[in-house]
Amino acid sequence: MTRPSILMTAPLAPPFIAALEQRFAVHRLWEQDDPDAFLATVGATIRSATTSTLFGRFDAAILDRLPNLEIVASFGVGYDNIDVAAAVAHGVVATNTPGVLDDEVADLAVGLLLATLRRIPQADRFLRAGAWANGNFPLSPTLRGRRVGILGLGNIGKAVARRLEGFGVAIAYHGRSPQPDLPYDYHPSPIGLAKAVDTLIVIVPGGDGTRHLVDASVLAALGADGVLINVSRGSVVDETALIGALESRTILAAGLDVYEHEPAVPDALIALPNTVLLPHIGSASEHTRHAMGQLVIDNIVAWFETGRPLTPIPETRHLLSSERSRPLPRP
Repeated sequence: MTRPSILMTAPLAPPFIAALEQRFAVHRLWEQDDPDAFLATVGATIRSATTSTLFGRFDAAILDRLPNLEIVASFGVGYDNIDVAAAVAHGVVATNTPGVLDDEVADLAVGLLLATLRRIPQADRFLRAGAWANGNFPLSPTLRGRRVGILGLGNIGKAVARRLEGFGVAIAYHGRSPQPDLPYDYHPSPIGLAKAVDTLIVIVPGGDGTRHLVDASVLAALGADGVLINVSRGSVVDETALIGALESRTILAAGLDVYEHEPAVPDALIALPNTVLLPHIGSASEHTRHAMGQLVIDNIVAWFETGRPLTPIPETRHLLSSERSRPLPRP
């Protein structure tokens, strides 16, 4: 039996590529000198694909070149790299990797908050530069007595909230709708949340619907003692407004793991002394990236064995049916 063809738009770890090659005819798009010519040759044979933010936008332009594509499995919990409307129009099911990275990103968010407030990277540089011999490091702000707002109380947001409960801080949130079973105060708008807190942790999906959700008005509402932590997508925060707010001390500090135009980070942001900047490492541990890669594979295998992937994104679930099972050759 002919093995189904799979298009990999960006590399996974070698063990996962090897696992896919046991079951599929794997085509590595990132290795091609002329991707357009390559897709013109093999595009009609492709029935499944893997992608990630490393590839860029999986949009109508590439979907048009894959007329027999059935499923695209994205490496990551966010899937704003996929043109979901175009995928639905082409009848393509899309999956992501939720759940397996919740704890890792939540840990990182809390660590970034502590590093930003207590100025841990700055203190490290102070010591390494030999400055301690000339006097103590300046006193830092504290987490004590802070009011923390979580913008986006999904699975990761809830994991952050559970961790912060142990620090004894007040917690509030904003999301699409209130969650009455939770003990946190709900605010119906981002600006209302910002006015009620002095620390804002951003954990919402990317995409057009959340672009610049945190703008100059939200930052101003956060106030002069305000701290912004972003571990979601860089597009959610108006980066120009943030730089202005930090330079003018409209807010106190920011800790960022994501940026509007990754991997480019504005020089003005890098130059600011009241920032802690990380290179988008929220889920970047060996343990969690392994779990994410395995879920990508499991989604594709489940599709060909049962017609039902494990973690389809909500917008494409209606494309599933009990009649789409396809036998997959055993390795």
